[in-house]
Amino acid sequence: MVKNKIRPVQFRRKRERKTNYKKRISLLTSGKQRLVIRRSLCNINLQIVEYKPEGDNIIVSANSKELIKLGYNLNRGNIPAAYLTGLLLGQKAKKKSVKEAILDIGLNTHIKGSKIYAALKGVVDSGLKIPCSDDIFPKEERINGTHILQYAEKLKKENKEMYEKQFSSYIKNKAEDVKKQFNDIKDKIIKV
Repeated sequence: MVKNKIRPVQFRRKRERKTNYKKRISLLTSGKQRLVIRRSLCNINLQIVEYKPEGDNIIVSANSKELIKLGYNLNRGNIPAAYLTGLLLGQKAKKKSVKEAILDIGLNTHIKGSKIYAALKGVVDSGLKIPCSDDIFPKEERINGTHILQYAEKLKKENKEMYEKQFSSYIKNKAEDVKKQFNDIKDKIIKV
């Protein structure tokens, strides 16, 4: 006779792989505000969140869609857009008197030089204190979009048809100079 084992049911968000409760508890017990970074293919969302027993309180947030209002007409899911969004959040946080936070990337994988760390670099460059190591940030040519220009030029020489297909939105928006547009938007964010 086989006895059925009784297994406890996990929390719904843990079953759905949306929340790592061990990591969340360790972040909450620090007592500090959290810099929450969530990304998708087309956008990146950053929030400064404060824990309250009745629910988390969002102090300030920034989304890469806000870059459109500043004149950014390139892909909002790449490393330069992530950096600019982080810089924008940092500027907003300074106005709300936020001085420090700890990083919360949720279930995202830690990849050195990724969009998440580009956004973190933007927040750190704006003046917020977030404990992190400088070697996780992307290189400067990846942050300002130089790598996109280099790839576009290489592709244009090798296969013009593929270049026109892959960079059609850049050509349509007359935004082939990624580095110039990046610097213009960065200056606007710093002045705001």
